[in-house]
Amino acid sequence: MGWYSILVNVALFTLNLAMALYSGSLALRAELAHNVLDLTASLAVLVGVTLSEHKSRAFPYGLYKVENMVSVFIGFATFVTGYEIVKDALFSAPHSPDVTPIMLGGVAVAAAIPLAFSRYEMRIGRATNSPSLIADATEFRAHILSSGVVFAAITGQLLGFPVDRIAALAIVIWIAYAGWGLISDGMRDLLDASLDMETMDAVRALVSSRPEVVSIKSLIGRNSGRYRFIEAEVALRVTDLERAHHIAEDIEESILGEVPHVERVLIHTEPAPHDRARVAVPLATSEGAVAAEFGKAPLFAIAEVRAADGVAENLQMVENPYTVEGKGRGLKVARLLMSRRVDVVLTRESLEGKGPGYAFQLAGVQIVETEATTLQAALASWHARMAGPPVNRGDSGR
Repeated sequence: MGWYSILVNVALFTLNLAMALYSGSLALRAELAHNVLDLTASLAVLVGVTLSEHKSRAFPYGLYKVENMVSVFIGFATFVTGYEIVKDALFSAPHSPDVTPIMLGGVAVAAAIPLAFSRYEMRIGRATNSPSLIADATEFRAHILSSGVVFAAITGQLLGFPVDRIAALAIVIWIAYAGWGLISDGMRDLLDASLDMETMDAVRALVSSRPEVVSIKSLIGRNSGRYRFIEAEVALRVTDLERAHHIAEDIEESILGEVPHVERVLIHTEPAPHDRARVAVPLATSEGAVAAEFGKAPLFAIAEVRAADGVAENLQMVENPYTVEGKGRGLKVARLLMSRRVDVVLTRESLEGKGPGYAFQLAGVQIVETEATTLQAALASWHARMAGPPVNRGDSGR
């Protein structure tokens, strides 16, 4: 792609050079300066893309930010070009350019070439998330507007309206606008600004979808060249180190598979704090009678119980939409409760060896059998039990 960009710029430079030398038009000279800038930028893009893939012991994370540096360089170069054009437009000696109708066709060709190539390069740049290719395509798009301004200037000159200097200044405004966009985007990445909110929300949703995850303590994402680097710290229900390691690996693989252009993901895990727990109890009635069967319970009470004093807070009543279903009902109910981030399930029915029991154990949800017949008694008995010797949260609690 870098070589194609260079060839296109050489063709544009040759065409505009011939017209500028023949006519002496300041607008064409401005466009020629724009060509020189873009040719330099294309060479920088080629070097940047090549170097960015290089890894060594000195640069174990690669030189991906070379592409961002190239983007910033192109942006600053646009301001230098604009300054030279403004200086000529305001302070050069008066001159009437010599233009001909055939030059209008040349300017039209000079606009058509970058229009076609910029569309192609922008598509490739966005597909690969390459900041240098996107910057180069943006520069080519600047030619479309600037060529239109040159076309207007030549047309005005043919009709007797000397607007050559005004056209040159108009081109400078567009050059400055494009350059500022390249600088601001490139500097954000060089200074490790966060990834865009859409990407961060997608990552957060993937991490939160894991039933073992109690909370996301921190989530950081940054760009480096065309690639993304993501790091997160999550609290898990499970306490087994090997199980926590496998969960972290699964989360990393899901992010790499679902979020494009991610080079590396690092997930740190820690046990969830035990100062409170979300406890779910199957109920037969809204008055608080504990249901005898787990899957057929019409309601589930979910409360946050403080470990210090057993006080239940934020009590919610959740309807069970699977009461009339047959096979697989219990497992669906288990998934419903895990989506509610429950830590403990109190049940009068044994779930050992059953689908819901396996699902809860894999997610680190504690299952506790109770003989209590009311919600208040079930929560009180569980808190009394927890106040005694510690229970492994991955066990069934029996």
